[in-house]
Amino acid sequence: MLQEFKTFIAKGNAIDLAVGVVIGAAFGKIVTSVVDDLIMPLISLLLGKVDFSQHFISLDGKSYATLAAAQEAGAATLNYGNFITIVIQFLIIAWAIFLLVKAINTLKREEAAKPAAAEPTAQEKLLGEIRDLLKQRS
Repeated sequence: MLQEFKTFIAKGNAIDLAVGVVIGAAFGKIVTSVVDDLIMPLISLLLGKVDFSQHFISLDGKSYATLAAAQEAGAATLNYGNFITIVIQFLIIAWAIFLLVKAINTLKREEAAKPAAAEPTAQEKLLGEIRDLLKQRS
């Protein structure tokens, strides 16, 4: 079983998957930062300085000044502002993956479109045989 595991790990697919997971995690952090630190403040400014992280609905019917105050009081909340932020993050990641897959597919199509080496014509084959026969005679 240990040998099977070593064989599995040594295969390119497992290593590629591991690299993809690590890069994906790092990319997710970058996207989170872009959304939280760049995009959401701009959207907030355009909408009149709205802080999306503080948009929530308290399910106990009481009013709280901040989300932290509601959570401290133990109130159940629907944090729709946070949900909007996460949807934006998802859309950015999905768009980046779409562009990556599109680029890879374009490269694959270009590779497939390259013509293979042309098969020699019947005349070229015959000339090659004649050449080989002449070489054998000399």
